[in-house]
Amino acid sequence: MRVSVEGIEPSGQPVRFTFDGREIVADSGDSVASALIAAGIRGFREANTDDMRGVFCGMGVCSECSVVIDGSPGLLACMTPVEPGMVIESHPQIPPMPQALVEAATELNLAPDVLVIGGGPAGLTTALTTARAGLEVVLVDERAKLGGQYFKQPPESGQIDEECLDAQYTKGRHLIHDVAAAGVEVLLGVRVWGAFSPTHIMAAGPHARYTIRPRSLVLASGAYERGVPLPGWTLPGVMTTGAAQTLLRANQVSPGSRVLVSGNGPLNLQVAAEMVKSGVKVVGLAEVADIQWWSRLRIGASLLVTVPSLALRGLWYRMALARAHVPVMSRTSVIAVEGRGHAERAIVARLDNKGKVIAGTERTFDVDVLCVGFGFMPSNEIARSLGCSHQYDATRGYLVADLTISGRTTVEGVWAVGDSAGVGGAQLAMAAGVLAAADIIETTGRILADAVTAERSRATSALRRHARFQKYLWSMYEAPVLTLQLALQDTLVCRCETVTLRDLEIGIDSELHTAGALKRVTRAGMGKCQGRYCSPIMASLAATQSGLPIDEFSGFAPQPPVKPTEISTIATPQPPNERHCSRS
Repeated sequence: MRVSVEGIEPSGQPVRFTFDGREIVADSGDSVASALIAAGIRGFREANTDDMRGVFCGMGVCSECSVVIDGSPGLLACMTPVEPGMVIESHPQIPPMPQALVEAATELNLAPDVLVIGGGPAGLTTALTTARAGLEVVLVDERAKLGGQYFKQPPESGQIDEECLDAQYTKGRHLIHDVAAAGVEVLLGVRVWGAFSPTHIMAAGPHARYTIRPRSLVLASGAYERGVPLPGWTLPGVMTTGAAQTLLRANQVSPGSRVLVSGNGPLNLQVAAEMVKSGVKVVGLAEVADIQWWSRLRIGASLLVTVPSLALRGLWYRMALARAHVPVMSRTSVIAVEGRGHAERAIVARLDNKGKVIAGTERTFDVDVLCVGFGFMPSNEIARSLGCSHQYDATRGYLVADLTISGRTTVEGVWAVGDSAGVGGAQLAMAAGVLAAADIIETTGRILADAVTAERSRATSALRRHARFQKYLWSMYEAPVLTLQLALQDTLVCRCETVTLRDLEIGIDSELHTAGALKRVTRAGMGKCQGRYCSPIMASLAATQSGLPIDEFSGFAPQPPVKPTEISTIATPQPPNERHCSRS
C-alpha cells in the first residue's frame, strides 16, 4: 500500500505495465519491486523447490526478486525502474532464452585520477573532496540513484518540499548536488564485475562496457545485511529491514499492513519508528540484545555526551514506538515464520546468552511482513580479490580491512572507506571519506588547500568521536552473533541452491575441513548471491569441524565476476570503434 512521507508528494503520473498478464498502475518514481508490492504482489521468482520467492535484500545482492522483463530473464525488480508498457513475468525455475540477440556494447576506456566504487556516504564524500581539488574523478554505482543505503532519495518525479524533509534526506540531497557541481563523472546503473589490479577495473552498464584504469582506487561499496537462517525465512513477505526502509523512504510504499521487526541493531528501531510515523501497523519489535533502558543508563549517558544529536534521535524513535503502543521485546528474536505461499505468522521467543531459544517463551504474531535485521556484512569482495589484508573480528563476525587512519589498504593505490572496510555507520563513513580524499590529493604532489586542511582536521575529530559513539552503541546492542542457532535440520541455509542444514552437516561429516570443499560437495554458495548469505555459516561449520579459527582465508575465495554478469558482457569481442577518456 502507498503511505505518506512528510515532505514528499507522489508525482501523480501513472505508469502502466503488466505482470503475468495483470495490468499494474504504478507511480513514475517506482521500482518494479515497489510497484508490485504496492499492488499486493509478493512472489516474483519460482525456486527449484516450486515455491515462490520475493524481495529479500532490496539492494541487488540476493537476486530473489528476479523477473522477466520484455522477454529478458534475470532482471532484478528492486534495481529496475518502471517504464510504461513493460511486459513483466514472474521468473520460472528454468529461465527462457532472451527474445532478442545481444547487441555489441559500446567500449569505453577511462583513465581518471580517481575511481570511486560506490555512491553512498563514504563514496560521495571522497569523490566530492578529490574533485574540488581539481582531480578527475569517476564514481560508479550499480543503482539508478546516488545515495546508497543510507541517503535513500525520493523520486525526482514527485513534489519535494525541502523544508519538510528530515535531516537524512536533506544531507543526502545536498551531498549529491555538490558532487554534481564539482564535476564528478557519475556512472549510474554500472556494475563493477572484475578488479584485476588497482589499475585494471572492468565494469558494465546497460549500453556500454568499461575498462577503467585509475591512478587511485577508492572502494566504498558499503555493506549488506547478514543472513540468519530460520524456518520460513524464504517465504515472500520476509525481507531485510533495509529493504523495508528502501520501500518506505525511496518509494513511499509500505512493505505490508501488519509488520513485525526483529534482529539486532539500531536500524531496526529506526525503521520501526519510521513505519509507525507513516501509518504502518507495526505489531512488535523483537531485539536480540537487552535494550531495557533502566539497565543501560550509563551507556545511554555516554552516547548522549559523545554525539547528542544521534542519541536524542534514538530516544525519539523509542518514544515513537511507545506512543504507538508497539511492544519492544528485549533478548528476543523471531525464530520461525509460517504461512501458505507467503508470511502469515511470526513466532518469537527469548534467547539465552548464546543465542539459543529458551523453551516455553514462544509468542505468535499475525503478520503479512517480517523485517529482519541481524547486523551487516562488509561488501569486501573487490578488496579481497585485489589482495588487501583483512582480519577476522570474532565479536562482530566479519572481516575488517587493515587500514591506516586515512583509509589506505595494504595494496598500493587502493583506499577503502566506509562500511566495506568495517561497519561503522554513515557519520564515520563520511569522515573517513574526507581523510582518504586528503591523502589521495597529497599522493599527486598537490599541496592541500587551507579549506581541505581544515576539513581534514574536522574529519579526524569526527572520526574519533563517531568511533567512540559506535563503541558505546554496540555495547548497548551487545548480543550473540547468530549463525545456525535458529535453524532446524530442514531449514534452507543456502537460499539460492536450496541446500538445507542437514545437507551441510552430511557434507561436513565427510572429512571436509574448509568452506570451499563443502561448497563443491553441496553446491551451497554457487547461486546468484555468490555465497554472501551462506558463506559465513559454512566457514563457521568448517572451523568447528577443523578446530582452526576463522581468518581471512576461511570463506570462499573472491573472484570475478564479483556480481552475476552475463557471459556476453564478459566475452563479447571488442568492436573497432572506441571512445577513450584520457587523463587531463
